[in-house]
Amino acid sequence: MTMTPLAWIVVMSFAGGLLSVAVASVLAFTARPTWVPVLISYAIGALLGAAFLEVLPHAIEAAESPEKAAMNVLAGIMLFFVLEKLVLWRHCHDEGCQGHEPHDHHGHGGHEHDHGRSGLLILIGDTFHNFVDGVLIAAAFVESTPLGIVTALAIIAHEIPQEVGDFVILLHSGYSKTRALVFNLLSSLATLVGGILAYVALSHMQSLVPVFLALAAASMIYVAVADLIPGLHKRTELRATAQQVLLIAAGIASIVLAHPLAESALG
Repeated sequence: MTMTPLAWIVVMSFAGGLLSVAVASVLAFTARPTWVPVLISYAIGALLGAAFLEVLPHAIEAAESPEKAAMNVLAGIMLFFVLEKLVLWRHCHDEGCQGHEPHDHHGHGGHEHDHGRSGLLILIGDTFHNFVDGVLIAAAFVESTPLGIVTALAIIAHEIPQEVGDFVILLHSGYSKTRALVFNLLSSLATLVGGILAYVALSHMQSLVPVFLALAAASMIYVAVADLIPGLHKRTELRATAQQVLLIAAGIASIVLAHPLAESALG
């Protein structure tokens, strides 16, 4: 039985959200803190591999011209920069940030001082982020099923280390482990909502598909380069650098292998 694009969107959005939260909760509760940088390095490779080897080529192919696709990617990177600035500004406005150490949503900043407000902020931000992920997954599946699968896998890969950071923030904000798990699961449902709404919209406006594919590539590049890679620079020793390079390469390799596997699985 062949699944429709909508069925794929629902399955990958729902299962992906549950999987990333489940794995993140296990890691946050039981794993060593040193495991998180390993996950982040792998996620960087998965995001960059999916962006440059899968999503971006499709965005260029579907666009009116390569220049138009490139402009959409640049606009997307600027958009995500502004959105992140607004989130950081809102946090600093509420928390009274001092110096240059605003909270980062991957669990590297200090957040022991708050009284639940960082937890609320991260839930709001994560819900919006998950909604956008759903939109990007839908755009990829509308273009082609293999591209949708690869895009969803790359998004899941970067969601796991992010969710680990979110759990840590929620626990430091005074949430119990059960409440942190429940709120993260509810937040993950925004991916499903975003996917379904985007599918309905894109089904009636095919001309928007290249734009959303470019935004998907921009999102992956921005998250990898602006949010994740700077954290790796905190460890400059040769052994750590070699490990990071190998894990990033492993992330890229998994994307290279995922596309033919997805195509063969689909027959």
